[in-house]
Amino acid sequence: FTLRDEALQMGLGRKAETVSQHAQLLEEFLAKEHKANRFTPTLKESAKPILVHGHCHQKAFAAVSPALELLKLIPNANPQLIESSCCGMAGSFGYEVEHIEASKQMAELSLLPTIRKHPDAWIVADGTSCRHQIADGASREAVHIAKVLESHLHS
Repeated sequence: FTLRDEALQMGLGRKAETVSQHAQLLEEFLAKEHKANRFTPTLKESAKPILVHGHCHQKAFAAVSPALELLKLIPNANPQLIESSCCGMAGSFGYEVEHIEASKQMAELSLLPTIRKHPDAWIVADGTSCRHQIADGASREAVHIAKVLESHLHS
């Protein structure tokens, strides 16, 4: 999202605007390619549920839907979006001494309790700080969508 949003605020001019207009997340690119019939993977059936936590930037830029669309390509997958706000980390915010408690409280509103209720599910979280918060708060591994897709590829 740095190339799509923040670069526009740096006074880099027309070139930054051009890059911003073409920058895509992996899941956005693959979802567009699938809709155009240029990405048609043969995927193995899902053996466990898939829960998805949308990173704040994904939510702000409507980029959660492409992730869900891709995960639905996995047979027997019924990806569920975790209804949650920010995970509470906001980059390094959650590690700062003065913010640790607020960070934990935010994660405990819905994100971590939902994850604990599904001990066998894949947890998809594209945000690095989100994955750290989930690991620290729920002792669970959250992975990038690419990892889930890769694990379902036929070899």
